[in-house]
Amino acid sequence: MTLVSGSERIVAPTGCNARDGRVRWSPAKSLWIGGMTAAALILGPIYFSWDAFLLFCVTSAITLCFGHSVGMHRRLIHSSFRCPLWLERACVYLGTLVGMAGPIGMIRTHDFRDWAQRQRQCHDFFCHRKSFWHDAWWQLHCELALDRPPEFRLEPRLAADRFYAVVERTWMLQQLPWAVLFFTVGGVDWVVWGICARVAVSVTGHWLVGHFAHREGGQSWVVEGAAAQGYNVSIAGLISMGESWHNNHHAFPGSAKLGLFPGQADPGWWLIKSFEFLGLASNIVTPDDLPARRELRRLPSDGGGCPVCGALRLTIG
Repeated sequence: MTLVSGSERIVAPTGCNARDGRVRWSPAKSLWIGGMTAAALILGPIYFSWDAFLLFCVTSAITLCFGHSVGMHRRLIHSSFRCPLWLERACVYLGTLVGMAGPIGMIRTHDFRDWAQRQRQCHDFFCHRKSFWHDAWWQLHCELALDRPPEFRLEPRLAADRFYAVVERTWMLQQLPWAVLFFTVGGVDWVVWGICARVAVSVTGHWLVGHFAHREGGQSWVVEGAAAQGYNVSIAGLISMGESWHNNHHAFPGSAKLGLFPGQADPGWWLIKSFEFLGLASNIVTPDDLPARRELRRLPSDGGGCPVCGALRLTIG
């Protein structure tokens, strides 16, 4: 199985750095999430109903698990398992409905951040170093323009995919067919909770997990020489679909399994294993399948094997 990592898509000639740049307001990004959040806060209480709230819960779980965690992150970005193209596209489409970006935009944002965090120094924007509200403004309403950025090169398979190109151009508009369907079936309350509240909570929740996952929490590994370290935010393991086991992900970014230890709930992994059971997933990558990383240091407090010498063996069943 060929793994595609962010480091392969980011080409950084001499002179590039992840530290120098300016954060600027992004009108489209700000108005999008600002509008969804305002609609959820203002209209949500007015148009509340239990069936609309159930719709919010079900659609949030589906788009975050099938879409963002499995489709966008573990399959499209990290190629940590194989599946039929129709299944990949279906999951990635659901990931687009989360409301953060289109598929190519998600890859680009992830890979630039991943590259920057692995450098010895990077901008505060990439590391979530600012205070809570400052970081919220930056991440939800702004973008970082590096003075000397690297080049992003998408692999040919994705660059030539017309489906992803269309979804990328229309990712905001993809909410409209669902809004029409929800309105037809359940009225305004279904639109408010099934679209506005879902997008606002999902996008804001993604930022919250990212904020704390780069600042505090449990650690089993340290990546030596990296500007940013990942932390496990255990309280969010289930609702983040396993994405909050971020220390594990920093240690083994190519792994399809993020919850590596007993008690670390990982719904995204459960879904991939369900795909495998149905014959829809193969070549599933776990830490045992990845080459040893010389810069990865196991913290002694958790015990276990030694990734540096390649002796790590986790319970991955």
